[in-house]
Amino acid sequence: MLDPRICPRCGDLAETPSVAGNERLCQRCGHRWPFRRLPLFALTGPSGAGKSTVGPALVDRLGGRVTVLEQDVLWVAGLRDDVDGHPMFRRTWLRMAAMVHQNGRPVVLCGTVVPPEFENLPERSLFSDIHYLALVADPDALAERLRGRPAWRGWDECRIAEMLEFNVWLRKNAETLDPPVALFDTTTAPLSATIGHAAGWIETRLPQASGQR
Repeated sequence: MLDPRICPRCGDLAETPSVAGNERLCQRCGHRWPFRRLPLFALTGPSGAGKSTVGPALVDRLGGRVTVLEQDVLWVAGLRDDVDGHPMFRRTWLRMAAMVHQNGRPVVLCGTVVPPEFENLPERSLFSDIHYLALVADPDALAERLRGRPAWRGWDECRIAEMLEFNVWLRKNAETLDPPVALFDTTTAPLSATIGHAAGWIETRLPQASGQR
């Protein structure tokens, strides 16, 4: 699948891809080609809230209607940019998701992200919407989960404190972000309830025929 920024006719690499209806438009040569502009679902929230547990369960629960991907698999080498918001990393994921969308299934991307880190990027034009659902938890429960993780994951007290601060910030600001972020508290919720909530949240926002152009 060709990088959605590249025109298949003249090879121009668009800094900001142009989408007109159900077509990509090359601003250089005028070529148009079919393009599925689907919604992206960001299952976000602090580490330890349950994203990595819920994500795989959605594969079975949603019956092949979406493609579930784990964000951290690309958090490697040159994509570990130190710039605030990690724009290189985010832009790469948006291009990847847009390519997957051309197969007709919306992507559910599991990983910590907030709207300002996606919404202002050039690749945002490749999606009809980006929906955000954040799993959160009470600080004590979150800290206990993170302390129980394997040592190789590197969750020392300093890093845990940073994640708890993000958890508090997200719970306070979710409604005022653009677009707003939906919250689901996993502190005492059974895993089945969390999975059911996430699946229902996605189902109500799926295109009626996600494979249509």
